Amino acid sequence: MTTIRDVFEQSVKHYAEEEALVDVRLSRRWTFSEWDKEVNQLAQAFIRAGVKKGDRVSTVLFNTSEFAMTFLACAKLGAVFNPINFRLADKEIEFIINDAEPRIVLFEKAVENQIRPLADRIPNVQFWYIDEDPPSYADSYYERLSKEEAVRPDVSLTEDDIYAIMYTSGTTGKPKGVVHKHRDMVDQSVLIIASQRISTKDIGLSIAPLFHCAELHCAFIPRLQMGAKNVLLHHFDPEAVLNTVQKENISIFFAAPTMWSKLIQEKKESIKLDSLKKALYGGAPMAPALVKEVHGTFDVQLVQAYGMTEMGPAITILPDEAQLTKAGSAGKPLINHEIRVVRAGNDGQLDPNDEVAAGEQGEIIVRGPSMMSEYYKRPEATAEVLCDGWYFSGDVGYFDSDGYLWVNDRIKDMIVSGGENIYSREVEDALFDHPGVLDAAVVGEPDEKWGERVMAFVVKKEESVTAEELEKFCIESDRLANYKRPRRYEFVDELPRNASGKLQKFKLRERVKKQEGSSRV
Repeated sequence: MTTIRDVFEQSVKHYAEEEALVDVRLSRRWTFSEWDKEVNQLAQAFIRAGVKKGDRVSTVLFNTSEFAMTFLACAKLGAVFNPINFRLADKEIEFIINDAEPRIVLFEKAVENQIRPLADRIPNVQFWYIDEDPPSYADSYYERLSKEEAVRPDVSLTEDDIYAIMYTSGTTGKPKGVVHKHRDMVDQSVLIIASQRISTKDIGLSIAPLFHCAELHCAFIPRLQMGAKNVLLHHFDPEAVLNTVQKENISIFFAAPTMWSKLIQEKKESIKLDSLKKALYGGAPMAPALVKEVHGTFDVQLVQAYGMTEMGPAITILPDEAQLTKAGSAGKPLINHEIRVVRAGNDGQLDPNDEVAAGEQGEIIVRGPSMMSEYYKRPEATAEVLCDGWYFSGDVGYFDSDGYLWVNDRIKDMIVSGGENIYSREVEDALFDHPGVLDAAVVGEPDEKWGERVMAFVVKKEESVTAEELEKFCIESDRLANYKRPRRYEFVDELPRNASGKLQKFKLRERVKKQEGSSRV
């Protein structure tokens, strides 16, 4: 096995003068050898700042070359990389920094409003600023970099060393630090290369946030390992994405289904995307109608990955040829991964051998080479999800007779109405069939008679859509039993989602709870 440092240096050795990295924001380009030189400089700057093997280095950065440099500089010297979600509020970022205890936090102008309040509250952290004119509490990243020689750090590193602490996306509350070793991500990369058929000639575009494992581990690192080119777009902007695909001859990228919808809406006849061949998506399934639109608009091979931060993340793959015949499925287990569906709710007792039959609902559990070693500083939380080498995901689903995995809900998101289990996913899928619905999420709200009833949050595609129209549509649909129909609709501009496109339903439940409290006043 190799480390991430080895993965990078092997590509440097074999493809030294090939173009490797492009930062659209800075209009800068690096060959592999130039990239390696700058990474070594940054690693030396970290060492001069007191960073040792095992120390944490955090980033609050969009998709920037400085992110890519930091990621690899940490791998060079054995520091633990800790990318933080740039969308978080200052209190949320403070929670992660206090938990991870990094020596250095790198940030940019776009997040200065979130970082500035932390400067006084977290005095033992060095803040490095990647843009011009750093604030008084921060050092200049480039000034630090300019003082160093491009010398490879003399640090012993093994596959069992910790590579990163990546915090969970917070779909259920406070994030937890997921600890991954170098070998976890090398394994994940190899498996993604095989499933996506990534080649040295590919040119990949990062438009989903690099701080999230879906983009970093399932897109960026595999391309890095193959000696392919990585192009970085600072943030997702549909027009900029399409223009960059055309200008840079992009052949592959990852995007959540909601991002694909926006790209379709933005696509113009004048934009030529002949270079685009492969597309990975995740965070949520893609409705059949959207699959057809993506195929028709972009003529790409679609591959869906399902997983979770704790597993690296990918654990299943749905290939292009099954996008319509198995629409809504998460696919089949990724190579070298074993998945079971076991009886859920067994009084908190984890039993990986209590499997249910095909077609029967249960909790999805998995084991594979990229599984986390633990939650950082949380032994009790670790014990709640790991048992005999298995990770208990908290997702509810089933295997069909063809061996495809279907994910219906989070255990905590299941709605119980009149003693019947309602999986929000099937209600949402029914709503997506309506041509005027762009996005939808259902949650349970308290009901005196039934315990809970279904309510739906809907983002309109057509302004004329009404609750009465959706009610009529669901009544006439053959997809929903009467007790599963939403009893209330609320139209919103957007749904709360994390960086990988996953719904943060706890925020919707909090909203329902506040509405219920207000109605009682």
